[in-house]
Parts: sequence; C-alpha cells; structure tokens
Amino acid sequence: MNYNEKFPQVLQHILNVCLLLVGLLLCISLFKATWDIFAYVVLPTDNDKSYYEFTDDLLVFFLYFEFIALIIKYFSTGFHFPLRYFIYIGITAVIRLILIEHDRAIDTFWWAAAILVMVGALLIVNHRLLKRES
Repeated sequence: MNYNEKFPQVLQHILNVCLLLVGLLLCISLFKATWDIFAYVVLPTDNDKSYYEFTDDLLVFFLYFEFIALIIKYFSTGFHFPLRYFIYIGITAVIRLILIEHDRAIDTFWWAAAILVMVGALLIVNHRLLKRES
C-alpha cells in the first residue's frame, strides 16, 4: 500500500477516534442536563432559576441529543454526515435563540426568516432523497 492510499485511512481513523471522544463528552453533558432538568422539575430546591433558564436548559438538552444522533448516523452510514441533521440542529439552535433572546422584534423577525430558509432547505433535501429512493 502506497502513501496516497494509507494517509487518508490514517486521517479517517483519527477523525473516528476524535468523534468517539466528542460523542462521549456529549453523552456526559446530556446526562448532566437530564439531571438538571429532573432536579428542577421534581426535587424541591431554593433554585432561583427562571422559566427562561429552564427552557434554555431544555433546548440545550435537545441540541446534545441531536449532536449525538448525528455522530451515531455518521458511523452507521459509512462515515457520512447527512445534511438534514445539520439543518435540524440549526433550526433547534435558532429556536433556542428566539426563546431566550427575544428583546428586539426585528432580530426575532430575521431569526424566524432564517428558520423559514432552513425549513425550505430541509424540504429540498428531503425531496431529493425521496426522488433518489424511488
């Protein structure tokens, strides 16, 4: 095996190991976020956390979940990141931003427009996938 064939394989293995480490860190963060949500809802505490902060924690939980799903999909599809998963993550991130930072109406409008663009992109991507499968 020559250098041109071996080098991409080495890089692929490095990428896989790094993604496994990122996946493990995301799982740890997901469990911590789950505990924080559970503690806020169930356990009586003197927590001064507002509903906005709780909503922020909940949406960050979903972001962790989506990134973990993206990494799982990467390994299950033969080392390929599906574009639609990035769009899902983008939509969730912008929704979180709108819910947490909604002080200026014009900013909220532009973030909502960004969501509309991402949903349009998602429809295009899914339409192409459906066309390819049939």
